[in-house]
Amino acid sequence: MQLIDTHVHINFDTFQPDLAAVRSRWQEAGVVRLVHSCVHPQEFVSIQAIAEQFPELSFAVGLHPLDAHKWDEQTAAQIKSLASSHSQVVAIGEMGLDFYKADNYEHQHQVFASQLAIACELNLPVIIHCRDAAPAVRDVLQKWRDLHGVMVRGVMHCWGGTPEETQWFLDLGFYISFSGTVTFKNAQTIQASAAMVDSDRLLIETDCPFLSPVPKRGEKRNEPAYVRYVAEALAKLRAETIEEIAQKTTQNACRLFGLSL
Repeated sequence: MQLIDTHVHINFDTFQPDLAAVRSRWQEAGVVRLVHSCVHPQEFVSIQAIAEQFPELSFAVGLHPLDAHKWDEQTAAQIKSLASSHSQVVAIGEMGLDFYKADNYEHQHQVFASQLAIACELNLPVIIHCRDAAPAVRDVLQKWRDLHGVMVRGVMHCWGGTPEETQWFLDLGFYISFSGTVTFKNAQTIQASAAMVDSDRLLIETDCPFLSPVPKRGEKRNEPAYVRYVAEALAKLRAETIEEIAQKTTQNACRLFGLSL
């Protein structure tokens, strides 16, 4: 059984003391590929170093919406240059809108649109962070499609929206990725969304080191090996086997990010 964790942050300091052991555990769990997200292009050097150490790791470059205040023309040029410079870059992101922790709505919109432009120019998919902002994200993507006549490719990562919101992004051609939150007892809305996503649009992730899934929820640090628990939860919700979930989500990740096994 082969699994792909489509959203990790293993460059964070919490992984530095035992990263080799963390890798051994993800290999034992059947995780064959990982996609490393990026919250600021300044992370590129550290992420690249890990990718050169672990060839199963591909990565993205982008600016998180909570860092939108750091955006300038140099940031845009840096993202474009870095994304063009390394063969293991497979996406732009994470980008998007976060209205839970910030209220600089207009600035976030501008930075989001600027990164969509870079992704389309480079023909790369996007990794979208969306928190308390689903209608606004849908509006940005719809306006982009109407203005430019092209559909943006990408994934709604760590998805927490309602089934109605989930359908919005499926209709826009997006993949939907579920994290450890789908295993939480009180996550009925997320679980309802997970049950309805088309099999060819489903992805799994840990978003580690955050959001450890049940039965590891008591651990402060999540890690890629635990993506197996996400797959198990989806299998139960969708009345499928974990082998079926693994096969479908792995195929989907390879298709979206251009990965090979």
